Amino acid sequence: MFYLVQSDVGTQIKATITREDDGTAVDFSDATVRLKFRKKGSTTTLFTLTSVAVGDDLSEGVAIFAFGSGDLDLDPGYYEGEIEATFTGGNIESVYEVLEFFVREDF
Repeated sequence: MFYLVQSDVGTQIKATITREDDGTAVDFSDATVRLKFRKKGSTTTLFTLTSVAVGDDLSEGVAIFAFGSGDLDLDPGYYEGEIEATFTGGNIESVYEVLEFFVREDF
């Protein structure tokens, strides 16, 4: 579970993606990696973040997602995310595990 604060700007999530069968990193060097974000229990994607990782991070399966202005202007509650990579050849891989988020009100 990731804990976020309503209306924060600059929050980042770092994920290292490995293959379930052998534990090796997924090489994202030729891919665009995105995080789709939605309210828990909904089928509507609220927004999509594109990984800002570069260089060696990509080849080592690292994706970094930065929440920007307005992204976390959400009602407090539970949300979920899915990481998806689209490779140059058009293949799409989704990470099986759904990420869980909780957004709380700011003080």
